[in-house]
Amino acid sequence: MAAKPKLHYPNGRGRMESVRWVLAAAGVEFDEEFLETKEQLQKLQDGNHLLFQQVPMVEIDGMKLVQTRSILHYIAEKHHLFGKDLKERTLIDMYVEGTLDLLELIIMHPFLKPDDQQKEVINMAQKAIIRYFPVFEKVLRDHGQRFLVGNQLSLADVILLQTILALEEKIPNILSAFPHLQEFTVKISNIPTIKKFLEPGSKKKPPPDDIYVRTVYNIFMP
Repeated sequence: MAAKPKLHYPNGRGRMESVRWVLAAAGVEFDEEFLETKEQLQKLQDGNHLLFQQVPMVEIDGMKLVQTRSILHYIAEKHHLFGKDLKERTLIDMYVEGTLDLLELIIMHPFLKPDDQQKEVINMAQKAIIRYFPVFEKVLRDHGQRFLVGNQLSLADVILLQTILALEEKIPNILSAFPHLQEFTVKISNIPTIKKFLEPGSKKKPPPDDIYVRTVYNIFMP
């Protein structure tokens, strides 16, 4: 029996949460080794386990993968979440790259100064409503499918749902002007593997708190 993937990252969302999402969507069980100290990170670096000296890192299929997008691509390709041909893979990649640009704002939000956090929530909402969500609303409206690309679940759907739900934690009515995205969110959330991941007790991480922020600073700051 193949070993479960092992995820190396602090105990929080960050850039690893998308990896958790896609593994869960694929129905893949995984283990986690949480980084809690600078010494743990140093041990990985000294052991040549981190190609560019940084995490996320995922041990999978005898490899130690780094760089979030490369990890996501590998898992998606392996588990048939990356389209049926080059055209579909390119569309999926474009949608994922755009969504990850928006998700990055959410990832960095807890590390801002308190006075800047509310301003950034407004900025995130404006970018989502003006730049990103209209694109996906039009895609869903024009092709009439339940998925963004083709007729099956893909990495693009998973990352978009992750981003929408993270934004709704901060701005509950963020989808009020986007009926097709509202329908999309309900449908994708009810896919059995994803529904299980969204239930209490899963390996989905809660919103970042002060403990997580302090841990990240302690590990990665000089």
